[in-house]
Formats: sequence, structure tokens, C-alpha cells
Amino acid sequence: MPFPFELAVDPAMLAVLALVAFLAGFVDAIAGGGGLLTIPALLTAGLPPHLVLGTNKLCATFGSATASYTFYRRKLFAPAQWRNALLGTAIGALLGAAVAHWMPAAWLNQMLPAVVFACGLYLLLGRPPEAPTGSLAPPAKLRQWPQGLGLGFYDGIAGPGTGAFWTVSSLLLYPLDLVRASGVARSMNFVSNACALAVFIGTGQVAWVLGLSMGMALMVGAYLGARTAIRGGAKFIRPVFILVVLALTARLAWQHWFG
Repeated sequence: MPFPFELAVDPAMLAVLALVAFLAGFVDAIAGGGGLLTIPALLTAGLPPHLVLGTNKLCATFGSATASYTFYRRKLFAPAQWRNALLGTAIGALLGAAVAHWMPAAWLNQMLPAVVFACGLYLLLGRPPEAPTGSLAPPAKLRQWPQGLGLGFYDGIAGPGTGAFWTVSSLLLYPLDLVRASGVARSMNFVSNACALAVFIGTGQVAWVLGLSMGMALMVGAYLGARTAIRGGAKFIRPVFILVVLALTARLAWQHWFG
């Protein structure tokens, strides 16, 4: 049975959310953090928090699948070298989504604006580590388990900024350049999105019409963003993107904490 929100969705609101999803897919493929746009937008549209997380995972899976395939096809991600991270991410995301399902809605309403706002501040103020130069050695496999479990769990229970955290932590832990670290981030993000989505589908916390519409838009944005990232990144978009994120989450914080 569809959630009542789907029966009353306004076409104008659907168009706005699809535009937000396109922008989120574009910036997520470049620097991560697409959920920093889609989660506040869905909360602002009036969805309850559990449905926001499930619907966001549906549209995010489209985008991360497109971006990860683009990096894989360009031979910028080798799955065989990242088996431990892939398994750890899948396990962590399943556990995180299960925990999110059992959290009271009031807790999520209080938590999500804080998480998104903190991630936005981190991305705005933090400086990513310098990418190494020279030859690239295979990634250390033992480090992949805690990284995958931790970031997978976070993506399952909340998710905003996961792609950016994958990129930064991979640059810190392994001898990767920025483009290959982005390929790892997009691929792991797809795994955690898909695993968490399976949990949310099983618990009936997905608005299908909204999620599929946003997913298609996000997929187009992710394809264009991945190609832009491979060609040379996007310093021009990062400050504007993060300032929009902070403005949206400030509104949500006012609504859920002081409203």
C-alpha cells in the first residue's frame, strides 16, 4: 500500500525535488555530499524522517550506480583490490539501516539536521589531504575492514557526506590520487546505498513515485558530474554547494528544534 504522501504529491513540488536531485547527483559525483541536499529537501517537503531516509536511499542508489560504473569503465576502480572494503561496507550499511528503522521518529527529526549541518561545516572548513604523486601501490587490505564497517554503518543510519568521507579517508589511508579515491568513494557509496535500500524496502519506508522520479534526475546529474570529475574536478561549485546545504539545514534546525 503506498504511503499517503505519494497520493497527494504536488507536481510542482515533484519538479523542484527532481531539480534538487539532479544538482545533488552532479556534485556528489564530483566531491561527495549529495545527500546533504536531498535529505533536507525531502524533510522540507514534509515527509516523516524514516520515509526520508528510505526514499533518499532509493534515489541515491541510482546516482551512485551511474557514477561508480563511469569510474569503473574508465579503469579508475579495481573491485578485486577492494574486496574487504566492499564486504565491510555492505555489512555496516545493513546494520546501520536496521538501527535507523528502530529509532523513534522524534530522535531522527532532531538528529538529521545536526548531522547534515556538521557535515556541511566540515566540508566547508576542512582541507582535503594532498594526493600523492608518483606510482600507486595496491591498497592495504587490513585497513579496509574498519573503514568499510564504519562508513557503511554511518551511511545506513544517516548518510549525508558519506562520499566525501570516503574520498578523504581513502586519501589518508592509501597511496591513491584524488581521481582514484573518488572512484573508490562512488563505488563504496553504491554498495552501502543498495544494502541500506534493501532494509528500507523490507520495512516499507520508501515513497516510490518520489524516489524513482528523483532517482532518474540524480542519475543524469551523476553521469555529468562523474565526467566532470574525471576531466579535472570542480572547485568552482564546492563553496556554493556547501553554503546552500548550510542554509537548508539551518532552516530545518529552526523548524525541528525551535519551531
